[in-house]
Amino acid sequence: MMAIEDVGIVSLTGVEAASRLASDGPNELPTAKKRTLARQTWDVVSQPMLFLLLGAGLVYFLLAEVLDGIILMSFVVVVIGISIYQEHRTENALVALRDLSAPRALVIRDGNQVRVPGREVVRGDVVLLVEGDRVPADAVLVECVNLSVDESTLTGESVSVRKASAGKDVLDTAMGRPGGDATPWVFSGTLVVKGRAIAVVRNTGLGTELGRIGTALRTIETEHTPLQREINRLVAVLATVGMGAALAVVVLYGLTRHHWIEATLSGIGTAMAMLPEEFPVVLTVFMALGAWRMSQRHVLTRRSAVIETLGSATVIGVDKTGTLTMNTLTVRELRVDGARLLLDGLPLPERFHELVEFAVLASPVDPFDPMDRAFRDLGDAYLGGTDHLHTNWDLVREYPLSEYLLALSHVWRSPDLAHYVIAAKGAPEAIADLCHLDADRMVALTEQVEEATVGGLRVLAVARARFGATHSLPTEQHEFEFEYLGLIGLQDPLRPGVADAVAECAGAGVRVVMITGDYPGTAMAIAREVGLDTRGGCITGSELDNMAEDELARRVRSVGVFARMVPEQKLQLIRALRANGEVVGMTGDGVNDAPALRAADIGIAMGGRGTDVAREAAALVITDDDFASIAGGVRQGRWIFDNLRKAMAYIIAVHVPIFGMSLIPVFVSDWPLVLMPVQIAFLQLIIDPACSIVFESEQIDPRVMQRPPRGVDEPMFGRGVLALAALQGLSVLIAVLGVYLWAMADDRPDEVVRSLTFATLVIANLALILVNRSWRLSIRRTFLERRNPTLKWILGLAVILLVALLGVGELREAFDFGPMRALDWLVALSAGALGVTWFEIWKLRVRD
Repeated sequence: MMAIEDVGIVSLTGVEAASRLASDGPNELPTAKKRTLARQTWDVVSQPMLFLLLGAGLVYFLLAEVLDGIILMSFVVVVIGISIYQEHRTENALVALRDLSAPRALVIRDGNQVRVPGREVVRGDVVLLVEGDRVPADAVLVECVNLSVDESTLTGESVSVRKASAGKDVLDTAMGRPGGDATPWVFSGTLVVKGRAIAVVRNTGLGTELGRIGTALRTIETEHTPLQREINRLVAVLATVGMGAALAVVVLYGLTRHHWIEATLSGIGTAMAMLPEEFPVVLTVFMALGAWRMSQRHVLTRRSAVIETLGSATVIGVDKTGTLTMNTLTVRELRVDGARLLLDGLPLPERFHELVEFAVLASPVDPFDPMDRAFRDLGDAYLGGTDHLHTNWDLVREYPLSEYLLALSHVWRSPDLAHYVIAAKGAPEAIADLCHLDADRMVALTEQVEEATVGGLRVLAVARARFGATHSLPTEQHEFEFEYLGLIGLQDPLRPGVADAVAECAGAGVRVVMITGDYPGTAMAIAREVGLDTRGGCITGSELDNMAEDELARRVRSVGVFARMVPEQKLQLIRALRANGEVVGMTGDGVNDAPALRAADIGIAMGGRGTDVAREAAALVITDDDFASIAGGVRQGRWIFDNLRKAMAYIIAVHVPIFGMSLIPVFVSDWPLVLMPVQIAFLQLIIDPACSIVFESEQIDPRVMQRPPRGVDEPMFGRGVLALAALQGLSVLIAVLGVYLWAMADDRPDEVVRSLTFATLVIANLALILVNRSWRLSIRRTFLERRNPTLKWILGLAVILLVALLGVGELREAFDFGPMRALDWLVALSAGALGVTWFEIWKLRVRD
C-alpha cells in the first residue's frame, strides 16, 4: 500500500490528537449514568436484611426503648456504609474492565503506528484497518485492497459491501450514507470482513452515523451462571425456612410470655439470624474484584461464568505462533538449488541474492506483520547498497492470500523495464503449485522442507514471474508463469516461562495441545521444546478432513500436536474433545476463529494481535498473548473459586449458632433471650466485612495447581462442603449453648448470661474466620505462610468493639449486658476456641 503522504494526507501529532480529544470529547456514545450516592444508598436499604433492621428499630421506638432504637439505627448506618463501600469497589472494578474491553484502533501519529483505545480516536486520525477490525469512527478511505465491510448494524443488510478508495476530489466532500458497493466511506461500529485499508477519520462519538441513529454500540447481556442459580436456590430455601421459623417464634413467644411486641422483635431477630443476605453480595464482590485482579495479570474476563469454568478446564488448545513463541520472526536459513546457508552476519553469497530480493518484493513496503518485517530486515541487512533493492518501483497490484491458495503475489512496475515483475511467497506446496513443479522436484522440495521444519523453522517458498506491461493483469495468480527460486527458514523463539507454564498445567490435570498452521516437523520440534506430550504423534489438517468423527474423538485423547490446521478445523477439534467429556479452552485471534471461540467452554482471544471479532466472541482475552498468562488465568480462576467457597462456608457456619441461640431460648419461658436485633446487627458488622473483604483478599494456595480439575457439574455446595460448614456451625452452637447453660446453672443474672453467651459467640465467630482461611493448613501455619493485610484490621476492630461493649458501663447497659469477671472472659475465650478445635484436628489428614 502506498504511503499516506502520496495522497496528500499527513498524520496527526500526539499533541494535535490530545487537543482534538479535549475539544471534541471521547469517541463514544453516552452510557448509563453512574449511580449516585442516593441511588446506591436506596439499593442497599431496600435489601431484606436492612428492612428487618429498620423494622426492629421502629419496634424499639414503639416500646419507648429510645436508646436501643438509636443504637440499632447507628448500626444500620454503619452497615449501609460498609455495603456502599463494597458496591463502590465492585463498580469501579467493572468500569475499569469495560475500559479494558473497549475496541481498539491502530492509528498513525507522529509518523508511527500506535494502537489506542477506540474512545481516543479523533477527527483527522489516520486509521489502519485490517480484516476483523471494528471501524472505530466514520472515515473516508484513502487507500484499500480487496476491502469488504459488514454494515448490517446500520443498514440491516447481512451481505457485506465492497469498498473503494476515494479520489482526491472526494477526500474533502461530505460523508455519504451507509450501504451500496464501491463507496469510499466506512462507518463506526461496522466490521471489516475482508482486505485492509487506510482511512482518515471524519466524525467521532455522537457525530457518527451510529451516534445520530442512537444505536448502542455494545450490549451487555445479564446472564445467570450455574453458580448464581445454585446460590439463588440456596438463599430461597434458607429464607423460606427462616421466615417460617420467625413466624413460629412470634406465635410461640406471644403465647408463652404474652408480650406480642417483644415477640415481634424476637421474630425479627430469628429472621435476621437465618436470612443469608451475604450470599449474593459476596458472589458479586468476588466475581467483580476477582476479574479485576485477573486483568492486572493480563487476563481480561469478558463473561463472569468463565471464572467458574476455569477450575474445570481439562484441555487447552493453543496456537503456536505468538502464544508459545515470541512472534518475533528472524530469518535463520536460505536454501537455493539444494544449497543451504545459515545466516551469521557474513556477506551474502551472490547465488542467494535473488531469493532475498524477491522475498522483499513479495512483502509490504511498510510491514506490520512480523514475518514481513523479518524479510524487510533481511533485505536491509544483506542487500543494502546493492541493485537488488528497488525503492523506485511502483506496486501495481496485490494478489492476497486465500484459504484456497496459501500464497500471495505483488505485481511491480519498474521505470527501467518494459514488463511487470511479479514476486510471490507462501507455503511451499502453494508455491510449488504455482510453479508447476514436476514429481522429482516436488520430492526434493518436500525433503528440504521436512529437514528444516524438524529443526523448528517456519518455511516459506519464493517465486518470480514476468508479465507484459501492455496486457491486462489476470484475475488469478495461476495465470502467471512462475519460476521457483528457493526456501527461506524463519525462527520464532519460545516465550520465557512457557515450558514452566505447560508443566504447571500438566500438574493441575490440564492437558495442553498445540494447534498450528505450520508443518508437522516444526510443530513437533516446538512441542518437544516446551514439554508437550508428543507420544501420540501429530494429526495434520488433511488427515483430520479424512477422519470419521468417532476416529477423531478417539485420536484426540492422546494426540497433543495438530499441524497444518486452518481456523475452521478448530471447531471440529472442539467437538471431538467435548465428545470425550473434556472441558475445552481454545485460543484464537482471527475472524474465522470466532465460531470455535464461541463453541469452546472457554474461548480465549489474543488481545495483542487478535481481531475485535475474536475478542467479542471470547470469554477471556489475554492482553499480552502469552501462554503463561493463560496458565495464570487457570490458577487465578481456581483461587477465586476456592476463596469464594471458603467465604460461603463461613457464612453458613456462622449463621448456625446465631440462628440456634435466637431460637432455643424461646422454647423455655424462663430462659433469658440472648440475641435480639440490636445484638445481631453488631454481629453483622463482623460478618459482612469478614466474608467479603478478608476471604476475598486471602492469598492463593500454592497447591491450587496440584489438584485435578473440578467437575464441571460439581456444585460449590456439595455434600462435603455443606457437611463441613454445618458441622462447624453446630460445634460452635454446642460450645455457645454450653456456656449459656453453665451461666444459668451458676445462677448468674440474665444480663451476665447474655454477656457470656454473646462474648463466646463473637470469639467463636473470629475463630471461624481463622480456621476457614485454609482448609489444609493450621491457623499457626496459615499466619506464617499466608499474608492477609485486611485480617488484622477486622480482628482488631472486632476485639476492640467487643471489649468496649462489655467493659464500658454505658454501652453495656445500652445493650442489656452485665459485667464479666476475668474467669468469665477465660471461659468465653476457651469455649469459642474449643468450638472449632475439631476442624484443626481434621486438617491433619490433608497436611504435608
